[in-house]
Amino acid sequence: MSKSADMLIDFIRDYYKTSEVIPLHAPVFSGHEKDYVVDTLESTFVSSVGAYVDRFEQDVASYTGSPKAVAAVNGTAALHIALKLAGVASGDLVITQPLTFVATCNAIAYCGAEPVFVDVDRDTLGLSPQALEQWLSENAFVDAEGLCRTRLDHKVIRACVPMHTFGHPAELDSLIRVTREWSLALVEDAAESLGSFYKGQHTGTFGEIGALSFNGNKIITTGGGGMILADEPTAARAKHLTTTAKKPHSYEYIHDELGYNYRMPNLNAALGCAQLEQLEKLITIKRELASNYQSLFQNSSMQFITEPADCRSNYWLNGVICENKNQRDELLNHTNCKGVMTRPIWALMSHLPMYQNCRRGDLTNAEWLEERVVNLPSSVKSGDSV
Repeated sequence: MSKSADMLIDFIRDYYKTSEVIPLHAPVFSGHEKDYVVDTLESTFVSSVGAYVDRFEQDVASYTGSPKAVAAVNGTAALHIALKLAGVASGDLVITQPLTFVATCNAIAYCGAEPVFVDVDRDTLGLSPQALEQWLSENAFVDAEGLCRTRLDHKVIRACVPMHTFGHPAELDSLIRVTREWSLALVEDAAESLGSFYKGQHTGTFGEIGALSFNGNKIITTGGGGMILADEPTAARAKHLTTTAKKPHSYEYIHDELGYNYRMPNLNAALGCAQLEQLEKLITIKRELASNYQSLFQNSSMQFITEPADCRSNYWLNGVICENKNQRDELLNHTNCKGVMTRPIWALMSHLPMYQNCRRGDLTNAEWLEERVVNLPSSVKSGDSV
């Protein structure tokens, strides 16, 4: 393993042309970021009202093909509101994958709902339609009112949340079919997949509603931020809820329901507008890096993770599947000791203390991947023309 790891380290150091510590994913600011942020400061509209918020929403809607987009303070907040607008309420169950970042489950818990863990597919790393269908067939039924319920205790299963892992789209056609057959709302956690397309359509636009993230480690960043993708009526509700449910009035403070202070500040949106202008170039560079990684691992015992068929992935984070946990641990140890940051995939949500008692199906694939996946440095290198 040390020889293979040294080859990987040499490749990464040669690619990034540095002897310093190489991060997993760093942001790139090489466009109009400073100009737009300074413009925001000079306007004094730095908070949740301002021209850049409106512009960023319109630009993201146009890029993704979503009818509307509503900016939020972060991706978790966007997913929280998305779930609420899909009807998720206290006491409900929401099916999702155990192989995901914790925010997916936290957003479900914020609604007072409980996640149900269903296995992933090894090729997409996303929620498996076959595992979903099997779990529902064994554990659920649709009642006379059209609600999906558990056989055990008749709890309502309200929604299904696939996550597009590392920017690779999940198997959406089959997920749509299964969720429709079982009367489940499909809410896409597209936090990692801005710029990824499934059969020519942008991720986050297939279900009833979707959520994006612009955290500092994402393909483009607003520092912290998220976006809700939805149709016009749903987006209008999203905007109302994320602005403390305040009714329009020239001077009065009137709030007509429980709302949330989830709006993205204009300062962050200015950064996002400049970043979005560079997105396609960033994706081109990242896809070239992924292709180079794929060639490097062609004759290796480790398998490079590639985009699913008929998809365009943004290759947000590159990753390899090791032969076993020992090989994974050796790779992580060796690279990090040499100043090249690599990371294991997340611990399964079903292993975390707050979710370990949640319902679940057979999680063979997720457990297999948890022991083997390593993420590799995926930044756009400094000096690349964007």
